[in-house]
Amino acid sequence: MMAAQAQLTPTQVKVMEGVHSGLLNKQIAFDLGIAEKTVKAHMTALMRKLNVSNRTQVAILAQTMGYSRRMAG
Repeated sequence: MMAAQAQLTPTQVKVMEGVHSGLLNKQIAFDLGIAEKTVKAHMTALMRKLNVSNRTQVAILAQTMGYSRRMAG
């Protein structure tokens, strides 16, 4: 898992933080100034790199890996 963490792009980390904060793809896209479709592509890459199958598992891993809820509020 930590090896996967090192391979995440800065944008993938921000998307993961948004998921951890409970934000929708549309909200993450707005916060990052990117298209919702781009967020979906980052989510697909995140799930592949982290070897998980849904966004809940991404959020759980974000917490386990020590990511804060920086994007919230």
